[in-house]
Amino acid sequence: MNSYKIMSIAFEDLKKEVLSCEKCALSKTRNHVIFGEGNPEAGILIVGEGPGADEDRIGRPFVGKSGQLLDKILAACGFNREQHVFISNIVKCRPPGNRAPTPQEAAVCMPYLMEQIELIDPEIIILLGASALNYLVDKSMRITKVRGHWLAWQNRWVMPVFHPAALLRNPNLKRDTWEDYKKIVFKYREMVDADHYSAHV
Repeated sequence: MNSYKIMSIAFEDLKKEVLSCEKCALSKTRNHVIFGEGNPEAGILIVGEGPGADEDRIGRPFVGKSGQLLDKILAACGFNREQHVFISNIVKCRPPGNRAPTPQEAAVCMPYLMEQIELIDPEIIILLGASALNYLVDKSMRITKVRGHWLAWQNRWVMPVFHPAALLRNPNLKRDTWEDYKKIVFKYREMVDADHYSAHV
């Protein structure tokens, strides 16, 4: 059995485990568990905070207004969900009222994300917003201070950026965010595909 088939089986086993998880109280209020979406062999892993109302209703990550903006940004970079990225979250179930996950909820769910990282083995991780940065890398870091700067984390390149929801609230952040994503395109060409095409970068 080749390594790709072994990885695929492991990925599907993890997905089954996540979809049936009842380890925290979020399992009582959810409609769907959002395992993630994209290419399980992607060079880029995108990590958000948690599902929102649209995601919980539909069963896919980043499908509301934030997700539509994220897709536009990715498209401008020449990226898409099918080929270049896998999208996941710190927690796989929606926190009621779209609040931030509690430390306890994140602690229960984080092993799933860590296993996704191990299986996908991305060259680049994009952290969307403060919760992704604080729970995955360092709880003392401020997104406003480190966004746009490459962080070395567990032998991977990590780029914290503003969450798309923050861009919707404050469009003035879009210019800086686009500069951050341009750095991601350059790093992708360096680490993954030297011929990667974007009409804008």
